Amino acid sequence: MNDADLQRLLRAAAKAKEEPPAEMPYGFDTRVIALSRRSGNGAVFGSLLSRITLAAAAVIIFASAGAYLEFAQSGDATETLGSDYAIADSAIQDEVAQ
Repeated sequence: MNDADLQRLLRAAAKAKEEPPAEMPYGFDTRVIALSRRSGNGAVFGSLLSRITLAAAAVIIFASAGAYLEFAQSGDATETLGSDYAIADSAIQDEVAQ
């Protein structure tokens, strides 16, 4: 690019008018909201959210029930731990007494 072309481009740029930034047409946002309400996108999102919530609640209920049944089947953990120590203690005393 030579000097003459550069000067011509700079003069053309200086003559250009500033245009205001492009804006949305009047009422565009309200039309978009009205169309989304009519098409039911909000209802679809709400139904998806409620299904996810119900699935999560079901998982929590089943996990809680399984944990409760497992705990009830094995008995009290502290009682089992105490009896293990009692057995070990009596075995040690028997060995010392001999």
